Amino acid sequence: MTDPDTVTAAKNTPAEPEPPVPASDSPDGAAPQAAAPENRRTAAARVLGILTNADRVQNLILLVVIVLIAAFVTSRQPAFLTWGNLSIAVTGTIILFGLTGLVELLVIIVGGLDISVGSIVGLTSVVGALVWTHTGQNGGLAVLSALLVGLLCGLVNGLLIIYGRVNPFIATLATLAAFKGVGQVLSDGGAIGSGFSSNAIFIFIQRGSIAGLPTQLFILVIVALALAFLLLYTDIGRNIYAIGGNPTAARLAGVNINRYVLAVYLVVGFVAAIAGVILMARQGFGQQTGSVDGLELKAVTVAALGGASLRGGRGGVLGAVLAIVLLGFLENGMNVLNINTFWQNVAQGTLLLIAVIAQQRRRKERAIGIPD
Repeated sequence: MTDPDTVTAAKNTPAEPEPPVPASDSPDGAAPQAAAPENRRTAAARVLGILTNADRVQNLILLVVIVLIAAFVTSRQPAFLTWGNLSIAVTGTIILFGLTGLVELLVIIVGGLDISVGSIVGLTSVVGALVWTHTGQNGGLAVLSALLVGLLCGLVNGLLIIYGRVNPFIATLATLAAFKGVGQVLSDGGAIGSGFSSNAIFIFIQRGSIAGLPTQLFILVIVALALAFLLLYTDIGRNIYAIGGNPTAARLAGVNINRYVLAVYLVVGFVAAIAGVILMARQGFGQQTGSVDGLELKAVTVAALGGASLRGGRGGVLGAVLAIVLLGFLENGMNVLNINTFWQNVAQGTLLLIAVIAQQRRRKERAIGIPD
């Protein structure tokens, strides 16, 4: 049975009605009939995850779980919901997996996958720290070099997938190892750089604020809002959904799929580099291991819990934001209750498995070898 909100991304079953034509890439920016205001509103509701029963239920479940976790932990440790504790959680790992999770959502919607994001975060932090050390502690050059390396990593992933015709999972699995190895070689396997706490740029990133929000949280909010705007109100966003839903239909409609896929991976690399800069500011050094270990699992979990279909063409920013809060509360709550960190990995893996099973059930897909 087809979800009623499917207006942009074409589905891969013959029973579906003919999908609407995505917006073209023509220079004049004119959108075909499919981009009517009513369809725009429907696509907006779909991205926010507030239209279909399945999306409403999924987001409601996430919200209920968040409340239950908060209530349970607070009953045993009243300081859990205080700003002092939550600010520690925000400046801990929430920002890192929040940023990478949001762009992982984007790459999954377009029909790809990137499990190298953790390695990109670590590599950019190492390169930024190296430039900082060898340029007389120039904060601007350190940040710029990290961002450029992130873009380069995204470019490598995109080119491998588009022109090397490598499956996204295999391609980014290979670059996960490669980027991690490069970072370890450059840093000799340890931490590199010092003195970040004396630089105005890194002080602002670590302890500054914008519009009343800590700088790191403000950056996360801006990325989330920018991604939501892209998917809600632009032809680019509708074309991204169309590519993930049915790349053949999107290609026949005139969408330059290679250009979109490459651009998405560049965005992933750039945002991962922002996370790398934040990691430098927070730790006071660049490092390929430590906080970035397991970051790719958290990023994929955020996207999956947020409703992104691993087949592409579906997902919403609201669900991803709720998933970020859920994982943040879960991780911080387990730390507050002094629960062994190994159990955090078990919990994260279980959440990812539950999210994927729920998707399979919702799409009424059967497992391989299991009769209907």
